[in-house]
Amino acid sequence: MIATITYLELKSPFKFFALSRKALDIVNQVKKTNAIAYKSTGFWTKHYTMTLWQNHQEMREFAMSGAHKESMKHSAKIAKEIRTYTFETESLPAWSKAKSLIMAEGKVLNF
Repeated sequence: MIATITYLELKSPFKFFALSRKALDIVNQVKKTNAIAYKSTGFWTKHYTMTLWQNHQEMREFAMSGAHKESMKHSAKIAKEIRTYTFETESLPAWSKAKSLIMAEGKVLNF
């Protein structure tokens, strides 16, 4: 199975409302897919998600379509930094482990 951890740091706390609107659409999109698991956490300007998929193809189909694809087009408006880390695993890690992984291994996009 394939897991993806995402970290997003907002440009300011005021961008939280824009993030929330986009996130709701993305969560609804996840619920319509074959995702095995989804988790999110965050506070103030730092937000994290984790998803678990059967394979790379399902993960890519989700990332490159619908609300997720549309949100990525506008991410530079709200995010200072986005990190993603994708890896093979049988289950999602605990948040403490996930946060360590994304900071150490994540691909960084700065805006």
